[in-house]
Amino acid sequence: MNEGWVEVLLTYDVLEAKMIKDILSSGDIETASFSSKVGPYPVNIGKIGEIRLYVKEEDAEIARELILSCNRQYQ
Repeated sequence: MNEGWVEVLLTYDVLEAKMIKDILSSGDIETASFSSKVGPYPVNIGKIGEIRLYVKEEDAEIARELILSCNRQYQ
């Protein structure tokens, strides 16, 4: 990832990644995601299944707080 971006989420769940990305985007937090998944194959083993979500460094703290808040709400 380019300098100035930090990882705030590592998941293997596509829906979780999309929901968190949408929540952050709705709060005007720019996001970028990277995945090693191979489209038609539902493989979630090791690095092949990883989805990483990044935000700009200055937004990292609030992004992590929002993610924790969402996790608490749905547990």
